[in-house]
Amino acid sequence: MAILAQFAIGLLFGLGLVLSGMSNPATVLGFLDVSAIGSGAWDPRLAFVLVGAVGVAALGYRAVLQRQHPVFADAFHLPTATAIDARLAFGAAIFGVGWGLVGFCPGPAFVALGTGAPSAFLFVAAMLVGMAAARALAANLSRNRPGPAASGA
Repeated sequence: MAILAQFAIGLLFGLGLVLSGMSNPATVLGFLDVSAIGSGAWDPRLAFVLVGAVGVAALGYRAVLQRQHPVFADAFHLPTATAIDARLAFGAAIFGVGWGLVGFCPGPAFVALGTGAPSAFLFVAAMLVGMAAARALAANLSRNRPGPAASGA
């Protein structure tokens, strides 16, 4: 039952991305091109989508977190990290630059695969390679980082 609910939620999310135009990189780039604001060529639709998404998410979190546990799990798995470190800042910068350059972010890119657009396939392939490289780098760094015993503590 849980897998069907997750599939339905993902399908609804994807449908929302298609209807809002967020799986179309031209819509995203039209919003991000702030130089077009004065010319009338700027596309403000993404702002409305973002405000709507944040509003719905805020209400959803408030309602869901009042429950003892999720519907299909024994406990909530919420992030515990609160520090803004170099890894977070660098990752956010890479995300923003990639989004601004090509108009895709991960969710809409996966939805756009259904259109058969070569740019979506190229983006998703590059994203997956980047994710694998980041995991390998993080694993390598953690293996080479001295632990408490090695640092003389």
